[in-house]
Amino acid sequence: MIDIEKLRKDPELVKEAMNSRGENLDVMSILEKDHRLRQLIVEVESLRARRNEVSKDIGKSGDKPTELIDEMRLVGEKISHLDAERTQLDNEIRAMLLQIPNLPAEDVPFGKTEESNFVIETQGTLPNFNFKPLPHWELAENLGIIDFERGAKIAGSRFFVLTQKGARLQRALINWFLDFHTEQNFFKELYVPYLLTNDSAIANGNLPKFADTMYRDTEDDLWLVPTAEMAITNMHRNEILPPGSLPISYVAHTPSFRRERAAAGRDTRGMKRVHQFEKVELYKFVEPDDSSDALDDLLEQVKKLCTLLNLPYRIVQLCSGDLGFQSSKSFDVEVWAAGSQEWLEVSTCSNCVDFQARRASIRYRDESSGKPKFVHTLNGSGMALPRVIISILENFQNHDGSVNIPQVLWPYTGFKKIEN
Repeated sequence: MIDIEKLRKDPELVKEAMNSRGENLDVMSILEKDHRLRQLIVEVESLRARRNEVSKDIGKSGDKPTELIDEMRLVGEKISHLDAERTQLDNEIRAMLLQIPNLPAEDVPFGKTEESNFVIETQGTLPNFNFKPLPHWELAENLGIIDFERGAKIAGSRFFVLTQKGARLQRALINWFLDFHTEQNFFKELYVPYLLTNDSAIANGNLPKFADTMYRDTEDDLWLVPTAEMAITNMHRNEILPPGSLPISYVAHTPSFRRERAAAGRDTRGMKRVHQFEKVELYKFVEPDDSSDALDDLLEQVKKLCTLLNLPYRIVQLCSGDLGFQSSKSFDVEVWAAGSQEWLEVSTCSNCVDFQARRASIRYRDESSGKPKFVHTLNGSGMALPRVIISILENFQNHDGSVNIPQVLWPYTGFKKIEN
């Protein structure tokens, strides 16, 4: 949630920021309601002060002054009426603010769509084959490690079954990711619920705007996680963290469930865009002055994973119009897939500044002032499967249809090659 004080002080700046994201924000409607709300607060406080003053006078008086008693009865009724109006206005303003995305950071490039994103770094050498490399869906079916037909039979379109060494490769990647983040970067590992309440989904920023992209258990009014980020945000909801407790760095593995629609075409083939996939999520709670460096740290961790897997990758800075709802600044990490000849996003590292903290009421007590302040939150996939598997299969395939496994994974897979 954006700070309404920014809206009060510089409404044009906020409006321009929303325009840069392709959002048409009705600033005046919010400010009019906010102005009326503040008027009500002053009016109610004045009436309560008058009631307290007169109540003391009545208490001191030996008799029962009828005029004052009648006046206080009317004052009480007016306070109740104004309180009801204030509550309604407060709810309306909050509902409007919950629909507003985060403000882009000042150094985020302007752009309306992903076409305005730009590559800021490319690492690794693209593989050069003396044969035509196959896309992963052909490779995997030939090797018997993915069963798309049975996945569709079990759950419908855009689901799949990993079998034998395919399932073991995924498990190896997840375990290696978790070990890397906990043992080398000292993140605290979490096991979190895969279901969330409405309050949790609102706090993270997914509700109310993105209800149609999530799976829901209507009977118990719970939501399946589209990312572990949602659960981790709520670890410290409605808390004031003690001085010296930041930064806090968490890592968690969960399946991710998404109802997102894909346009007809090759995105619907294979495992690139599916309704259920595994992901290891990185998350940081930090003090505001440290969030810029924390974003760099997240990005470096993901880059190191790509390097150790020997996957060519590139870093893409997202323009204002392509930022996620909660994000103030984001970078995509994309790996090359030789068979389908495209770059695949395996991580988005984002700085959400105080946007989620305001929605979730997550603060820390400042050591110097002793006052509570909103934390900054950051997140990034470290990394998302199955696109990492796609890249491994397509980049390390051999002429005979076998696939070499990156050496760093050998202790986790127990095999160096997948072959028919």
